[in-house]
Amino acid sequence: MFRIPFLVAFALSVAFGAGIASAVYALRATVGFGAIALGPWVAFPDAQTEKTDPYAKAHRARAGKLLLGGAEGLQFTAAQDSNGARLSADCSYDITGVTPPARFWTLYATDAGDRPLKTGPALPGALNARTVLRQPDSSLVIHVSPVAQPGNWLAVQRVGPFKLVLTLLDTPTAGSSGVIDLTMPKIVRTGCTNA
Repeated sequence: MFRIPFLVAFALSVAFGAGIASAVYALRATVGFGAIALGPWVAFPDAQTEKTDPYAKAHRARAGKLLLGGAEGLQFTAAQDSNGARLSADCSYDITGVTPPARFWTLYATDAGDRPLKTGPALPGALNARTVLRQPDSSLVIHVSPVAQPGNWLAVQRVGPFKLVLTLLDTPTAGSSGVIDLTMPKIVRTGCTNA
């Protein structure tokens, strides 16, 4: 007597459960299509425009993030170094080269869940275009390390894998296809504490 209603309820719960689980997985897996990779740096130039795909819109709504407009700026993330190895807080890295043309830029580190790393009140947890020291040829060298470094130092905690986030504000290439022609700084591992 209760066999058919039980089977119907079971089938509906499996269908709804699988549907919800697949939607949550899709939202965690991607921020959208149309990624542009320049070395280890990855950007989604269409993520904040009207051309964005439904997955990117849902990802943005779920995360509660306010993205930059197409002409306001562009955000690059790097989860690996220039040799393809995953960034680890047990290692030290040098970011070398020049930044793309922009009126202003910021650089900070996040954990695997895209939450900014907390480094403490006296440690440099972020750098920007106005505070960074440059070489005579206007290139830069930024040391990313859990151990204090001379010059430009971006402190990271030893929490495992992390990401670097470089945000270019008021850049002439943010709203055009010229993003592919940008020259991004390299991320080179200089040593690890466990090696």
